[in-house]
Amino acid sequence: MRQFFSDGHPRGLLFSILNRECDGYPDTRGCHCQRLVCLRNPETTCRVAFGVLIRTIHFMKSLPSFRKLALRDRLVLVEKRWVALFLLGLAQEHVTFEVRVVPAASILRNILMSGRQKSDECRPTLGGVQKLKTFLNKVWSLDLSLREFAGLKGAVLFSPDAAGPRSSEEMAGLQEEAQRALHTWPTDQRSLTHLLFMASALRAEAQSLVTELFFRPIAGQMDLHKLLHEMIVKQ
Repeated sequence: MRQFFSDGHPRGLLFSILNRECDGYPDTRGCHCQRLVCLRNPETTCRVAFGVLIRTIHFMKSLPSFRKLALRDRLVLVEKRWVALFLLGLAQEHVTFEVRVVPAASILRNILMSGRQKSDECRPTLGGVQKLKTFLNKVWSLDLSLREFAGLKGAVLFSPDAAGPRSSEEMAGLQEEAQRALHTWPTDQRSLTHLLFMASALRAEAQSLVTELFFRPIAGQMDLHKLLHEMIVKQ
């Protein structure tokens, strides 16, 4: 059935759906936590996030213990740890962000325009973003000093499960050193331990979420891992 509007042009049902206002469009995909989301202000937020990422890499490269490692192990550490360190960077710089639900109409429009749809497993969800915000709120609640942030980042960076066998003992030594430093500070130790656990848990599941949410809108299909490797190799 064709519809005619005031301008006299026929418009089908699909046209009407695709051109509805995004905000407020009903979402019928079930559980709210599985709703796909995107940044409300991607231009501003992505620019700030990229700055945090650059400073995160600079922090890693500034550590003498990191610079002494073989290049192979430095690259492995970057690949395994950049997400958790980036999130700590967001917390340290008190970066806040808001998201909005991506309506079904926008997803359908993208399919029709691109001819394909990215797997939902790679797209940011409301539940995933809520986990990130829970982590950030936990960090903020501790009111960490700059020194404590540095020690926490060191403990995350030098976790012994990241590097290969050639450096496992060295990694364990660096982790123990970072943990000793944390235990000398006044911040509640149980909270710090819980924070390290949360960072470790996020490390595995948040990489695609962080990449798609904060960097894909401005980086497109650029290989972020390749960029990180180049930043480490560059003197």
